[in-house]
Amino acid sequence: MAIPRLKDKYNKEIVAQLKSKFQYKSQMQVPKLTKIVVNKGMGAAVSDKKIVDVGVEELTIITGQKALATKSKKAISNFKLRENMPIGAKVTLRGDRMYEFMDRLMSIALPRVRDFRGISDKGFDGKGNYTLGVKEQIIFPEISIDKVSKISGMDITFVTTANTDEESLELLKSFGLPFAGQKK
Repeated sequence: MAIPRLKDKYNKEIVAQLKSKFQYKSQMQVPKLTKIVVNKGMGAAVSDKKIVDVGVEELTIITGQKALATKSKKAISNFKLRENMPIGAKVTLRGDRMYEFMDRLMSIALPRVRDFRGISDKGFDGKGNYTLGVKEQIIFPEISIDKVSKISGMDITFVTTANTDEESLELLKSFGLPFAGQKK
């Protein structure tokens, strides 16, 4: 099987680039991408259980890996929410699938966003992880617009081994994520 393009790029270019930039003593100190979590919360699922099934199916099609329904942890009466009710869907991607999804996200999906000027660099959590919000699932070409009953968004979290947000930002920029204000 062929090695994903971004995995190859990481091993051949990015490791050396980051090692020299941050003065790492060992190649093992260079931050790497460990997983990508795609999460889709569906608040309307409280009244209609089929919405979660549609969300799980869409995430499975987009990522190429079976999605799981997420359940509520506690009951909230104001939202008519009971404990263990399905309220969303998520997928955790690792290895080759993770690199292939990231490649498709950068080269196909993000350019399809209307008025796209780059992604915000404000989504870092202080521990080197980055979360990107996508407003419409129809930016992915795998989703047929005709079959979509309701446009919904999702969160895509890039989990890295970086110790700081600066290292993580540099790693994700090296992969080619189009951050706003970045010079090409």
